[in-house]
Amino acid sequence: MSFKKLNSLLKESLATLKIEEPLPFQKKVMPIIKGGADAYVVGKEGSGKTTALIIYTIHKLKAEAFEDSPRALILVENQEKVNQLKDEFNRYSKNTDLRIYATSERYDFEKQKVEIYYGQDVVIGTPSFITKLYFQNALHIGQVQVFALDDAGYLGRNNAYNHILRLTESMDKFQSIIIANEWNSKIANYQNGYMSNARVLKK
Repeated sequence: MSFKKLNSLLKESLATLKIEEPLPFQKKVMPIIKGGADAYVVGKEGSGKTTALIIYTIHKLKAEAFEDSPRALILVENQEKVNQLKDEFNRYSKNTDLRIYATSERYDFEKQKVEIYYGQDVVIGTPSFITKLYFQNALHIGQVQVFALDDAGYLGRNNAYNHILRLTESMDKFQSIIIANEWNSKIANYQNGYMSNARVLKK
């Protein structure tokens, strides 16, 4: 798959970044997730997994803001990775009006509730903090279309598994993507639940 069929605003961002063609693993992954399949995307560092997720998410959300509730929810290991992922999303979405929000356990909780309430398209956070936001009615996840776990090697620590299952039980129709450097029992466990029909894409 080339980038020709992507949203025009997204293609402008890719051109600005001088990205002309997908990497080999992205060519394998993108058509499958673009088709709406749940997927494990497992490949080495540098294979373009997270970038594929970012590009796909922006395309899926039509590269535009819409109403108030988040349509993409992405979980990562810690605050550093939350901030890094937001920065990457901003790079690829700067020609759009998509609202990318990085939650933080270090930032005023009530202010975050207000900022999320007034509308975000993509929300990024750790499993524990996103769960806290949800159970304190600060985050509506009923409109989530894309639910992703990025760099999922951390799963199994800090009660992440239970947090994630609680969230998925509260969502309706959504596409799930798990990004990881290697296949292991921690991510395989989700095949017993909401990832039961997921494709396993390995580089």
